[in-house]
Amino acid sequence: MAKLPDHVPELHVKDIHVPGWLGEFRNFLMRGNVVDLAVGVIVGAAFTAIVNSLVKDIFTPILGLLIGGIDFTNLFITLRGPHLATLADAQKAGAVTLNVGLFLNAVIQFVIIGFVIFWVVKVINRLTAKKEAEKPATPPAPPRSELLLQDILDVLKTEAAQKGEAPKA
Repeated sequence: MAKLPDHVPELHVKDIHVPGWLGEFRNFLMRGNVVDLAVGVIVGAAFTAIVNSLVKDIFTPILGLLIGGIDFTNLFITLRGPHLATLADAQKAGAVTLNVGLFLNAVIQFVIIGFVIFWVVKVINRLTAKKEAEKPATPPAPPRSELLLQDILDVLKTEAAQKGEAPKA
């Protein structure tokens, strides 16, 4: 390792001050629920790609066919600029548009995602309820009076043992 010039002090790891919040931040990131959240976001992004394809490639053409061949992606209102046939052409020409079709696609995607999440949560709740039902029921705790009587009996047995008497039950 190259030697530092004399005017530069050597730094040791113990000399470096690490702010306390940095350790707290590391602990926060390593908590289980943060990791679970990260996994959920990643799975959600992948799921969103599937839903986007489902809406764009399956539902939109079917709905467009049912309502007279309208392509939702090209359903737009030109506010300013040239009135062209497709949204892509209008955007290339610099027209200001209200993209109604894209908004409808987003609404359809939202409804589909909400519907799927509803069923996923419903299935998870059903499985959780089955697991709870399978657990053996814990017996209820004895009443407080019985616990007090048991404590009194234990004290009497201890006193009797100390006196050398045989305990009575």
